[in-house]
Amino acid sequence: MSSAASPLRTASGLPVGSADIRLVVTDMDGTLLDDAKRIPPGLWETLAELRRRGVLFSPASGRQYATLAREFAEVAEGMVFIAENGTYVVRDGVELSSDPLEPEVVACVVQAVRRLVADGVDVGAVVCGKRSAYVERSDEAFLAEACRYYVENRVVEDAAAVDDDILKVALFDFGSAARTTAPALEAVTATLPHSRLRSSGGTPRVVVSGEHWVDVMNRTANKGAALRRLQRELGITPAQTMVFGDYLNDLEMLDAADWSFAMANAHPDVIARARHLAPSNNDNGVLRTVARVLNL
Repeated sequence: MSSAASPLRTASGLPVGSADIRLVVTDMDGTLLDDAKRIPPGLWETLAELRRRGVLFSPASGRQYATLAREFAEVAEGMVFIAENGTYVVRDGVELSSDPLEPEVVACVVQAVRRLVADGVDVGAVVCGKRSAYVERSDEAFLAEACRYYVENRVVEDAAAVDDDILKVALFDFGSAARTTAPALEAVTATLPHSRLRSSGGTPRVVVSGEHWVDVMNRTANKGAALRRLQRELGITPAQTMVFGDYLNDLEMLDAADWSFAMANAHPDVIARARHLAPSNNDNGVLRTVARVLNL
């Protein structure tokens, strides 16, 4: 069943307590959080009830693991964090999976960003490692954006030379990531020698993850791939999985769940991909839908 074959069903039209759900996975920005980046009212009570019922809750985000762990610090025990757009999955402080970039990819992207800056593009790179994020740009405006998603960060002279496993390179474009930064990075990464990148699936992917953000990561890495690995490890099926998303970096994740929900505020491509439609992030759509489907 797909959204192309059948109209989207809104959360209010779903029967109460209509599914045997064992895993709830949600994107953060534009999905669980409202536009002011606030945790929705009732989240902690909902998570306590899910835990009581044996339902696992997992945030899946482009955000850094340290950022997610801090956000959910009071309820983090047993929670699985799908961080860095699926390139890093952690439970109780233990790595379950990771998908680091080849060093030459990191160097290529960092050099490309330096050229964009020299050409007058207002952009900065966040090199996302397991231990920390690394930035070369140190002005207040850029750091304010970077620190919102990467609480563990360091300003360095050469972000391509840090001693860490690099999971992805995130770029913040103060203009339009889709119109400027993403096409430039696609052109640059396409020149990388495919034969030397076989272990990571070949040429890296360039994924627009927000109006101003674009991520470069391994072609095989995404939230959906991370979720499918988690399902296999836990013995949970797509029919027992509920997923919420709003943007292009959520597409593959929607495919891994029978209970896939696009937010009412989602990108049109996400709405087209999902099976169901949830209220918007500003209307507490995730928690309202979970409460209805699981009869909380």
